[in-house]
Amino acid sequence: MTETYQPTWDLDTVFSGGSDSEELRTYLTKLESNIDKLKGYVDSFDPVSASSVQLAETIAHLEKTTKQLREASAFISCLSAQDVTDKKATILVGKRSDLSARLGTITTSLDQKMVKIPGTDWEKMLEHPDLKPLSFVLNENRSKAKEQLPAAQEMLINDLSVDGYNGWGQMYDAIVGTMSVELEEDGKKESYSVGQASNKLSHPDRSMRKHAAEQLNEAWSGHADLFGQTLNHLAGFRLQKYKHRGWDNVLKEPLEINRMKQETLDAMWQAITDHKQPFVDFLKRKAALLGQKELSMYDIGAPISKSEKTYSYSEGADFIVNHFRNFSPKMADFARMAFEKRWIEAEDRAGKRPGGFCTSFPDSEQTRIFMTYSGTASNIATLAHELGHAYHQHVMNDIHGLNQRYAMNVAETASTFAEMIVADASVNSAETPEEKKTLLEDKIQRSVAFFMNIHARFLFETRFYEERKRGMVSVYRLNELMIEAQKEAYCEAITDYDQNFWASKLHFHITGVPFYNFPYTFGYLFSLGLYAHAKNKGGSFEEDYIALLRDTGRMTVEELAMKHLNVDLTKPDFWENAIKLCVADVEEFLAL
Repeated sequence: MTETYQPTWDLDTVFSGGSDSEELRTYLTKLESNIDKLKGYVDSFDPVSASSVQLAETIAHLEKTTKQLREASAFISCLSAQDVTDKKATILVGKRSDLSARLGTITTSLDQKMVKIPGTDWEKMLEHPDLKPLSFVLNENRSKAKEQLPAAQEMLINDLSVDGYNGWGQMYDAIVGTMSVELEEDGKKESYSVGQASNKLSHPDRSMRKHAAEQLNEAWSGHADLFGQTLNHLAGFRLQKYKHRGWDNVLKEPLEINRMKQETLDAMWQAITDHKQPFVDFLKRKAALLGQKELSMYDIGAPISKSEKTYSYSEGADFIVNHFRNFSPKMADFARMAFEKRWIEAEDRAGKRPGGFCTSFPDSEQTRIFMTYSGTASNIATLAHELGHAYHQHVMNDIHGLNQRYAMNVAETASTFAEMIVADASVNSAETPEEKKTLLEDKIQRSVAFFMNIHARFLFETRFYEERKRGMVSVYRLNELMIEAQKEAYCEAITDYDQNFWASKLHFHITGVPFYNFPYTFGYLFSLGLYAHAKNKGGSFEEDYIALLRDTGRMTVEELAMKHLNVDLTKPDFWENAIKLCVADVEEFLAL
């Protein structure tokens, strides 16, 4: 029997009152006081005479302050996402940037001081019982600091980034928040947010998809000059910072953030490039099924069945919980709790930010999920994806805060693993060959997204940064680069490429993480290897999975894979074996 769950989240259990919350303001005041206290700890820390006890006390206060900043930041993110017209939330976003920059300046100073501690003294310090479990992260921070500018210059960069670097990211969000798209359906015109209009690109009626694509293209083109500015200035800020630090490779920072080697990234993309033909065959077959010679970009997400089955929010929730239980009772119990406690904002309404995310509240040990649910099998998979993120944080709540900061690529592993459980279950529970074909196609679409769409983003961004080193890149050239990247990534298997994708994709304009693309594909393939491992292990897998997740914040991805899966990620074998699982789906689909 399906339980009834509300598709709107409850934020009041974190801070009551929304963007007018007095609780939040009190919390922010306390956070500012703790930032000042932390500055006092760091200022008095003398790398020549400091003891391990003093460092341990400083790190303890850093953990507390960082958790508080993450708590407040997560709440502010939720406020700005649920209502893009909330002007008070916009002001809070600016406040968050200011606090983040202040904390960043202090941690930069601490890292620079740790560099000055002689190697032998440093190793002795790390023997302290409170510091030993943090040795990976502390060594990592110390190593990064060695490659940075002197402390005063790094602090200046942090301060200038509030109204410079982060300001451009906020400008992008502000512009998108004002945009609307007018669509005509069944003879009636209606205004949609760009997020709602984008959902129409999976409409079963091709004329509606084309209409939505054209109206969206017009909307993004109308603001292209502004988005060209935001993208160029975000990239320009990063490149100036890299230049002054003496970094030539634009991938240095994203690879460091994701704790992975260039050899691993190269092996992954090469394996994908070598095995794209089955997915080209899939796109051609889908075009034929839709009665087209070639797929347009707006056809890729189209359902192949005119009567796509839909599920209420509560039905989707029960489906997820039930199938999580086959792999991990603990993950199923967690998901049920998230639905019951209303940790999820899924209502399909105007005024919401496009896309989806999961954000963590480490101080209160809660999470929140944001998405727009319209009842499709793909929506259920997205909901499972975000619940995977939430469960990842849940199993790490009792770990030291510094060891909770796992990289985006392994974050995408947990989410994609959860998504895979639900996608597979959907296919296996299909009641007719037609339904199975539809669900299998939806599953394969994810492979196409990770192997082709994400690859196009990576190719575009890599080439854009190389051109940006020589000066501003025009909107015309950005459009050209986007189409060139899409043609290469999709092996010219589609038509009507989306030249404005660089403007419409939020990920290109996010300031927190550069190259917000390849970690998705890494997580997808890594989770496939993990999924195959889980199916082989059977009932004993749950604790192994939790152990892997708990290690994600304290080792490189290569170390993680070797320890828990006994595989070398710098070699193509692992990636090729994972891709074969996706190819098997294509072969089954083509046979059907």
